[in-house]
Amino acid sequence: MERIWIYQSNRELTAEETEKITKKLEEFTKEWAAHGKQLAARAEVRFNRFIILFLNEALEAASGCSIDSSVRFLKGIENELQIDLFDRMQIAYRKDDEIEAVSRIEFEKRIDQGEVNEDTIVFDNTVANSNELASRWEVPMKSSWHAKVFKLPV
Repeated sequence: MERIWIYQSNRELTAEETEKITKKLEEFTKEWAAHGKQLAARAEVRFNRFIILFLNEALEAASGCSIDSSVRFLKGIENELQIDLFDRMQIAYRKDDEIEAVSRIEFEKRIDQGEVNEDTIVFDNTVANSNELASRWEVPMKSSWHAKVFKLPV
């Protein structure tokens, strides 16, 4: 099982941007270290929207400094591509075959309008490991923390 961190872009990335980020992620994970020890890490971009860092902590755990270096690296990608990867107030969900990312206020409006309901697939970016990523990252709203925070019409 790997520890993970998910960073959601405020907009869909182009194929060119995804390719550029993927190359940068490969370079970063090859060099990523904690207390001078190489970390067993990998990364990927999913759905042209989410950057996911994976770390096998059974081999070497992340340190505060190594996590800080990953944040600095991602901030560099943000600046270069003019995207926001750290806006935790954006909610991502599936609408037909697309992924929408909207503010909390807009998400609430879409619930009120019936566009989002208890069966809408939402992304739970709070998952912390690869098992959770596989089992509860994309789930119906009724099975996620979203249902506790956002009031669904009765």
